[in-house]
Amino acid sequence: MKNKIVNWIRKQLKDSGARGIVMGLSGGIDSAVVAALVREAIGKDKVLALILPCHSRKQDLEDAKLVAKKLGIRTKIVDLSRIYDNLIKILPKADKLAYANLKPRLRMLTLYYFANKLNYLVCGTGNKSELMVGYFTKHGDGATDILPIGDLLKRDVKKLARQLKILARIINKPPTAGLWPGQTDEGEMGITYLELDDILERLENKKKQILPRKKVDKIKVMIKRSEHKRQGPKVCYI
Repeated sequence: MKNKIVNWIRKQLKDSGARGIVMGLSGGIDSAVVAALVREAIGKDKVLALILPCHSRKQDLEDAKLVAKKLGIRTKIVDLSRIYDNLIKILPKADKLAYANLKPRLRMLTLYYFANKLNYLVCGTGNKSELMVGYFTKHGDGATDILPIGDLLKRDVKKLARQLKILARIINKPPTAGLWPGQTDEGEMGITYLELDDILERLENKKKQILPRKKVDKIKVMIKRSEHKRQGPKVCYI
């Protein structure tokens, strides 16, 4: 698994003609795994990890720095908190989700700024579990050039993290997008990753479901409603 992804990353960079890869480092397991894979694929000198706090938890910032230090990759911290606050001031009032989705979209425009500046590819950190149910922000963390772990369920990412010797504190901490204080992925989705991965794997392989029908139906609805996120803009062909 690891070697296949590493070779794939190497090929994407070569085929694109880009000089390197820029990615966001959040302090979570997905970005830590991707950073380790990218470093192995193209070498530490061609990787730039951006740490992009936006009213983020102090622990996440520390964990991101820790991952970068262990891997020996270049980092740059760009604090987006003030820009976010200024946007909120000039935009009309909205609900919590609209405010929260500004954060990943600000991060993505920053990543693409550096990608343009350096002629780098933007590397995303989304996994298959999140992609299949649309648990990502459209034109935010979903807007990338390559997705090295996009075909790995969350449980597979954890296995790979252990193989890559990612720090246990990062593997074991509750996944969160840091959208608001106390937010966790599982809490927001209303299902654990263990349950989600089991349902998705059984749906994909047409196997009998073993979890309650209510949870299975919930995931089916999430997949259907998020289909637009996994496609490009729809075109009216004449």
